[in-house]
Amino acid sequence: MKLTWLGHACFLLEQDGYRIVTDPYTGVEGYPPLDVFAHEAVCSHHHFDHDAVDCVKPLPRAKSPFAVREVETCHDEQGGALRGPNIVRIFTAGGVSVAHLGDLGHQLTAGQLAAIGPVDAVLVPVGGVYTVDAAGAKAVCDALGARCVIPMHYRHAPYGLPNVAGVEGFLALWPAEQVRRLDGPSFDVTKETGGVLVPRFLNEE
Repeated sequence: MKLTWLGHACFLLEQDGYRIVTDPYTGVEGYPPLDVFAHEAVCSHHHFDHDAVDCVKPLPRAKSPFAVREVETCHDEQGGALRGPNIVRIFTAGGVSVAHLGDLGHQLTAGQLAAIGPVDAVLVPVGGVYTVDAAGAKAVCDALGARCVIPMHYRHAPYGLPNVAGVEGFLALWPAEQVRRLDGPSFDVTKETGGVLVPRFLNEE
């Protein structure tokens, strides 16, 4: 499965020519407007920086090679009372499974962990304020046990929400040899992919 980080919490997932965009944003400081084509666009919750599905240009209908499961979670530690619900989606194709955690705001319960099940990679918010923070994100990743971790939803000036933290605090919680900074926004997830991958935003210098 090929993934491309489009910025913030937005990723393009590709398998056999089929394209899914998850959590398309609009109005997030620094990021240019999205310019992407896809067969599907999905969102974890209905906030402006995650549900701009109208910004994704539609491709003709095609048969999807993806199996997609959804697990209900919350955007905060108070059962959604502050910021509402959040959907974790698990995308399976090409023999691997990738979990997009959306704006997860709490530690996963035993029931939620069981519902998510084994995954090869996890896309996890790390910036805090609206989501779990660096330590909380590390705990979620440890609980899920994924071999591959990709941080998202953080500030890397001039990109990202101005009041969330950067990625460095999260990366510092992992052994340095496990962290790999990529040269670009795209990468493949296979059964052999491991470690913490930090994609480079397309326009980032």
